[in-house]
Amino acid sequence: MADLKPTPPKVDSSLRHLLHLPSACFQASGIVVNGRRIKSLVFTTDLAIIRNCDADAVFAVYPFTPQSAISHALINGSYIPVFCGCGGGTTKGLRTLSLAQDAEGQGAMGIVLNAPISDLNLLAVTKVVDIPVIITVVSEETDIAARLASGASILNVAAGPGTAALVQKIRRDFPEVPIIASGGNTEESIQATIAAGANAITFTPPSTAELFKSMMAKYRES
Repeated sequence: MADLKPTPPKVDSSLRHLLHLPSACFQASGIVVNGRRIKSLVFTTDLAIIRNCDADAVFAVYPFTPQSAISHALINGSYIPVFCGCGGGTTKGLRTLSLAQDAEGQGAMGIVLNAPISDLNLLAVTKVVDIPVIITVVSEETDIAARLASGASILNVAAGPGTAALVQKIRRDFPEVPIIASGGNTEESIQATIAAGANAITFTPPSTAELFKSMMAKYRES
């Protein structure tokens, strides 16, 4: 007799409509972080989207100087785990350590550091927090072995159109390292990134303005 997987029961709200991530995201193996499996991460700091999507976690990295007030608001407002950006580019040194400690104290599941951070600064961050430290990788020139030796727990591969190829290269050289990767916005590109060896996918959602377009069109017609 075939081994059938039961379909899980589904309970929805009559008022809330979720932003669904591409189904391909959930084909990933996932990364188990302190007992919780993470397959998909929504790449946003928009709390309205965070509260209304089906991602497993939040990837809260943004193009401004990291601020504890922002991480605190996101962690408090989210009902799914949050991985907080704590600098590594313009923001570095002791300030990065302080931000990482604050984020851990607020309840972040992990710390995300930008690609330019030095190995010494990376190592220092891993010494002051007891949650995973994720290092961003944007180029095949990155010394992955040095990053891992400096305490990185997870790699975040974000190489634009070359992401899948870079994931494949890293996976060939480091078969066991946990990899999060940006998968693009299509089922096909996400599947390709997972096939290359990514364990979890970051997904950039549409903006609230884009999501409003179809809703406003319906309102105008009614």
